[in-house]
Amino acid sequence: MPQPTPSAGLRHRTVEAPAGRLHLVEQGTGPLVLLVHGFPESWYSWRHQLPALAAAGYRAVALDVRGYGRSSKPAATHEYRMLDLVADNVALVRALGEDRAVIIGHDWGSNIAATSALLHPDIFRAVGLLSVPYAPPGGPRPTDVFTRIGGPEQEFYVSYFQEPGRAEAEMEPDVRGWLAGFFAALSADTMPGQSEPDPHFVNRGAGRLRDRFPSGPLPAWLTEDDLDVYAGEFERTGMTGALNRYRSMDRDWEDLAPHSGAPLRQPSLFIGGGLDASTTWMADAIDAYPATLPGLVSSHILDGCGHWIQQERPEEVNRLLTAWLASLTD
Repeated sequence: MPQPTPSAGLRHRTVEAPAGRLHLVEQGTGPLVLLVHGFPESWYSWRHQLPALAAAGYRAVALDVRGYGRSSKPAATHEYRMLDLVADNVALVRALGEDRAVIIGHDWGSNIAATSALLHPDIFRAVGLLSVPYAPPGGPRPTDVFTRIGGPEQEFYVSYFQEPGRAEAEMEPDVRGWLAGFFAALSADTMPGQSEPDPHFVNRGAGRLRDRFPSGPLPAWLTEDDLDVYAGEFERTGMTGALNRYRSMDRDWEDLAPHSGAPLRQPSLFIGGGLDASTTWMADAIDAYPATLPGLVSSHILDGCGHWIQQERPEEVNRLLTAWLASLTD
């Protein structure tokens, strides 16, 4: 039987949501699986999963998170808080005529998926987390933590992103070049070596993140055409909507305080990259899974894989996702 191609059977549509308009791409029929991307991506980061999940008997739906792609881009920074993104996901499930869904996220999408499942276990019956492990709400205020990372000479990238207009001034004059460097910096085959400057930091003062990006070819998983898709979306929308997620983290900390320490009890899956800083920095969160993810079905670290897990290793990720989905009984 011929294998489905990423473009075969894809259906683009928009639905109404608290964001205003959410754009989604859908393939297949069956139980609903909602796919949530991270920064700086779009629905397109799930292009390899949509046909695989559809072929396995699922209704796979990848959305553009608010502020990205063809979804609405609210003007106010506070409209990118986690509670609003969760409300978008709830509205999307209902707009699709469904009552329940499995939700899977990568990068920021992992946090969005986890919080959606935490706040609405009646709707999100299972949760898959890629790259970023689950850590319950609580702890110190995020900005207080990030400003201490790096020391007097370096500034952590999250702090850099949080200042309105600052990162845009670096990114928007050359969106395509910036994206190419950022993707390469976090990909297994092109990331800097241990003796090179860490691309998650900028030099304090006039530093730019791209000053630490590797030069050279694109990572193997990213074609020139793929890069054109990503760049075309951000050249049209600008970067502010995407960056406003970082600028809402303290608001999230306040909003989610009532859920401090709360575990995720639904059936769950985690897939991390062995070379991904998100996995190594949050090793303690992974170690805490017996308490924080009591419904964990399986956890996997992909050796030699970077941050862009489902694009770097699509066949392996598809195999893990479909096996986990098949194990779900409700």
